[in-house]
Amino acid sequence: MNLSGKGKSLLIVAGLILALTGGYWAGSARHYHGAEESGKASVSAEKSKWTCGMHPFIIQDEPGLCPICGMQLTPLKPGTGGQQAPVERKVRFWKSSMDPNYVRNEPGKDTMGMDLVPVYEDGGGAGGIAVDPVTQQSMGVRTAPVEVRDLHRSLRAVGLVTFDETTQYAVNSKIEGWIEKLYVNQSGQPVRKGQPLLEIYSPDLLAAQQEYLLAMDSSKRLATSPFPEVAEGGKRLLEAAMARLRNWDISDAQIDQLERTRQVRKTLTLHSPYAGIVTMKTALQGMRVMAGEELLQIANLSRVWVNAEIYEQDLPWVKVGQSARVELPYAGKVLEGKVDYIYPYLAGETRTAKARIVFDNPGLELKPDMYANVQIATESLKGALTIPADAVLRSGQGSVVFVAKGDGKFDPRPVETGASGDDGTVQVRSGLVAGEQVVTSAQFMLDSESKLREAIQKMTEPQAAPVAPPVAPAAGASAPADKKKLEELFK
Repeated sequence: MNLSGKGKSLLIVAGLILALTGGYWAGSARHYHGAEESGKASVSAEKSKWTCGMHPFIIQDEPGLCPICGMQLTPLKPGTGGQQAPVERKVRFWKSSMDPNYVRNEPGKDTMGMDLVPVYEDGGGAGGIAVDPVTQQSMGVRTAPVEVRDLHRSLRAVGLVTFDETTQYAVNSKIEGWIEKLYVNQSGQPVRKGQPLLEIYSPDLLAAQQEYLLAMDSSKRLATSPFPEVAEGGKRLLEAAMARLRNWDISDAQIDQLERTRQVRKTLTLHSPYAGIVTMKTALQGMRVMAGEELLQIANLSRVWVNAEIYEQDLPWVKVGQSARVELPYAGKVLEGKVDYIYPYLAGETRTAKARIVFDNPGLELKPDMYANVQIATESLKGALTIPADAVLRSGQGSVVFVAKGDGKFDPRPVETGASGDDGTVQVRSGLVAGEQVVTSAQFMLDSESKLREAIQKMTEPQAAPVAPPVAPAAGASAPADKKKLEELFK
């Protein structure tokens, strides 16, 4: 068949179209079957993947144990491939990875020059972790709610029985001399008020008695003088001699005896000015004493003090007038009293302040330097935000709790704690709100996991590739040659 030139051209174009169309459909079929086979292979490969519930980045091709925590690996869900689809997440705040209390509203660096890490609203981010329910049960994770309640506390302290300082007395000599006779010769001996304690011989005392007798005779002679000034002078001289004897603790009875007998006594008798127990004795019979030297100490034990040692962090709980229960360990006796006084300073050795409790001691059962157990009923703290004390992880940088966000997510949260209660609860001043759930057990494992996850996240963060400066094409060089150079540069 003979065709014209125009017919031949149409036939050639039609052949080309058929060839291109057939190649396209053949390629599409091959691509479809290849993709299908690749998808089947991918699903098959994913079905054989195993991962750790505590460390999701650990993915292995066969079952076994996690190389980090040693837990049994679990099969990875088909179709996930260990990766989650990227979703848009809103950053709640930025915090320091070294100091949980360093929080900012925008990215930057902390006080140590490290980059701040994001904390997302869904509980994720640096430090936040997710644990599947099976692993939570194996770990024994338990939670408790954050509650508003009254916080009760009974303060316990060690008490020490001491003397009532208002009934302690010292006996000393106001003249120089020698102890001729000692009536009280042992410590712990009870004495009555006015009881003789000792006799002191003093040459000054002898001279003072003689001067008093001479002044008394002169006053009598001058009393009949026709000059009033002379009579008044004799009277003042007698009064001065009497005052001198009294200043040396010579009693009025001894002065009256001296006036009646007109006999000078060799010794001076010192009488007890108070009733009590001799707690210290330095006087010895025959020893020489100087003016002002302390000879005896007397204390009245009919009333004693119990000083409770209160630590400085517990001082805000203690108030004057609070009820106090004092137990004597040796006898099992319990006394009820009230806080009488709180000392306004601390002891440097123990860093404690004393709270004084006063007790009557008629049978002398309470003895100084005796130990006692003291329990003070403090006032309740009304409307406090509380959590179990077991939920708090304490360190040198502060306190942290793990908040359960639901769906197996846990978020570490820095908190500021306050007073502790008798029922194992602690006050939370900041960091939590009522109704949130905090972890009360296994939080140490969560804490180690969050720090490990944060460290791995920092080490695996992709770094921005350096941008090479543009290369100017050389004169006379072709474009393909320049492209090859750039490809070699970025290999």
